[in-house]
Amino acid sequence: MMTPASEIPAIDVTDLTVAYREKPVLWDVDFQSPQGVLLAIVGPNGAGKSTLIKTILGLIKPAAGRILVLGNRYRPQTRLIGYVPQRTSVDWDFPTTVLDVVLMGRYGHLGWIRRPEKEDYRLAMECLEKVGMTDFAHRQISQLSGGQQQRVFIARAFLQDAPIYLMDEPFAGVDAATELSLVSLLRELKNKGKTVICVHHDLQTLRDYFEWVMLLNVRRIALGKVEDVLTEENLRRAYGGRAAFLMGKGADEKESWTS
Repeated sequence: MMTPASEIPAIDVTDLTVAYREKPVLWDVDFQSPQGVLLAIVGPNGAGKSTLIKTILGLIKPAAGRILVLGNRYRPQTRLIGYVPQRTSVDWDFPTTVLDVVLMGRYGHLGWIRRPEKEDYRLAMECLEKVGMTDFAHRQISQLSGGQQQRVFIARAFLQDAPIYLMDEPFAGVDAATELSLVSLLRELKNKGKTVICVHHDLQTLRDYFEWVMLLNVRRIALGKVEDVLTEENLRRAYGGRAAFLMGKGADEKESWTS
């Protein structure tokens, strides 16, 4: 009997190992994300969170393991994944405008030869409006603040209109108001049946922003619904001696929830 399409994991990672110069960064990781959820990947610095995202995308070659996207091996040209990289990994001095960056989200639909048409520009401006950046459409990307640059990359991902979104710390460098507006947009994607997987660092906001979470520290520590995974034992396994602080015990320890 065939598995219904809606029950096939959005991302299915099995026995994944990634090493840099023979040092394991990810070790024997299994990771399955249901379709249509908001899922956070959290863990301490050096846990392999960004490496996992890049390996799923094919940007890093694993030493071992299997990766399936909606039941098949992933090929970038299939347009199944929209990607928001870490802002610090991008060369922001490249001479291009905000609108041009967002239009890159249409290349999967246009190919590399066809030029954007009127409808593509209209859709790009709609995505800029969603992130509050229409007034900056013709500004050079290098002239924006860090938070504004992040919003442009999220607008580009929206324009891709993919069933799955992988975002590497999408809230980094944005102010509190922008963060809340971005969360609202991610929920909008989820309500449309999209799967949104984010590398996240703030444990204090996990319960408010996400439904599912994976705790990662080179190995998978725990995976499931946030209320089931965020236990003192799981946090201790992920963060070691910092677990008591991460659980937010004591009024003076609130800031310790951020990893």
